[in-house]
Amino acid sequence: MKLELRQVTKRFGDFTANDRIDLVVEPGTVHTLLGENGAGKSTLMNVIYGLYEPTEGQIFINDQPVNFKGPSDAMVAGIGMVHQHFMLVPVFTVAENIALGAEETSGGRLNLEATRKKIREISDRYGFAVDPDAIVEDLPVGVQQRVEIIKALVRDAEVLILDEPTAVLTPAETDQLLGIMRQLRQDGKSLVFISHKLREVREISDEITVIRRGKVVGNADPSASTNELAALMVGKNVQLVVDKDQPHLTDQAFSVSNLNLVSDQGVPLLKDVNFTVRGGEILAIAGVQGNGQTELTETIIGMHPKATGSMKINSTELLGLNTRQVLRAGVGFVPEDRSTDGLVGSFSIAENLILDLFDRKEFSSAGTLNRSAIAQNADHAVQEYDIRVGNKYDAASTLSGGNQQKIVVARELTRDLQLFVASQPTRGVDVGSIEFIHKRIVAERDKGIPVIIVSTELDEVYALADRIAVFFHGELMGIVPNDTPRNVLGQMMAGATYEEARESVPATDADLETTTPETTGSVRADKAEHTADQSVLPWAEGDTP
Repeated sequence: MKLELRQVTKRFGDFTANDRIDLVVEPGTVHTLLGENGAGKSTLMNVIYGLYEPTEGQIFINDQPVNFKGPSDAMVAGIGMVHQHFMLVPVFTVAENIALGAEETSGGRLNLEATRKKIREISDRYGFAVDPDAIVEDLPVGVQQRVEIIKALVRDAEVLILDEPTAVLTPAETDQLLGIMRQLRQDGKSLVFISHKLREVREISDEITVIRRGKVVGNADPSASTNELAALMVGKNVQLVVDKDQPHLTDQAFSVSNLNLVSDQGVPLLKDVNFTVRGGEILAIAGVQGNGQTELTETIIGMHPKATGSMKINSTELLGLNTRQVLRAGVGFVPEDRSTDGLVGSFSIAENLILDLFDRKEFSSAGTLNRSAIAQNADHAVQEYDIRVGNKYDAASTLSGGNQQKIVVARELTRDLQLFVASQPTRGVDVGSIEFIHKRIVAERDKGIPVIIVSTELDEVYALADRIAVFFHGELMGIVPNDTPRNVLGQMMAGATYEEARESVPATDADLETTTPETTGSVRADKAEHTADQSVLPWAEGDTP
């Protein structure tokens, strides 16, 4: 099915989100829409899907004009959409979610068996491996996304819109999704793909349209370099490689000793974790999503009072403190789920920038908020962090994901920091914003602050890390230098010790020269912590890094 937009414009009051957009999506192709956060991509997709009516312009399907009054009209016309934030009922089964709005009945009763049959047929065709009777909230994020795709295909979608589909996926889940997209393309489906991740864009796209500030600024060939695509997207040359000097370590340190956490069901979530991060270095935590990284950062921030062991900033014990006390102790925290844990969507941008900081003397006095100071703080953050907003009093939920992330980062970096922890710091963020956030993280490290980042993006891990800690099933498999080969790191992410990974992966002489393991007493000998050459990380003699 051919989809075409001619001179489509969408305005909200005086604000023009989409300005005379022309777009053609041919049958059996993947057409990528590339642009910065806030460029108008999601708004345009919501116009196509019938959630918004265009202010001007026309949508055509197979060269015939169509007018959608709502998503049901778009679905009847053969358009399906997988939203960035899934539209699923968590406590319903897969079959119940897919049946919603397209219920089949038999004798006046809901016929879920017919829905189950369709789910199995689509799952078998595309290798989805989705259980129709599974409860959605119990499924991994990648499987929930497949449920959304099945939901569209059950309704006979010929055009499938994928809005930032890989923003919440692990690298393995991303590869699986790209494989599914190839199969859908082979079956003649038309795919509209929105992504910030240039490797994926180059790998899967047949056509690329670039939008900047609501306007189409050009079309690109998928063979274009990542630098060319990035420059076209943000309107300037972008530095894709993080520029950072060798670490200069300070006496400040964050130390974790014998940290254990058990779930209410008795399942070990963190197992005897030991490590130290010195001021002036970045420790990147790598691992497949769901292997204890979330529990570790939540424990640091005071969300798991049942954890045992010790966590200290210098001599200050954090374990046992609540979240507010941890933040007051100088910990800046960027959570992995900004919309749930980092923001209050209904609060304004200005309010979100001072969420737990409202009682600072510059923002309040005698229980009364200083609205002028709060507004000035918002103006400063919006300018310094290039937060794309219409008005600082707009609700945070109205912003794109990348601009929401900038709000969280801006707020957390205004603290008097003793430790900075960022989980998935650039998830769902465009390349221009990634460059900006990475520079901010490195700047904190260069101030002598201990920095911990958690990322499922290995490119980000290697770009930022001075050392890399690998987690598997809640256990620290080892800490290795930032020049450790990716295949070795991959083996460790699957549960191998450093030594086992080195033995199972053929290494070049260069690998062996640049990765020199040293055993310390901070973890077991078979899961030893490995540090780089002492000239790179100059630990004080006798210290455990």
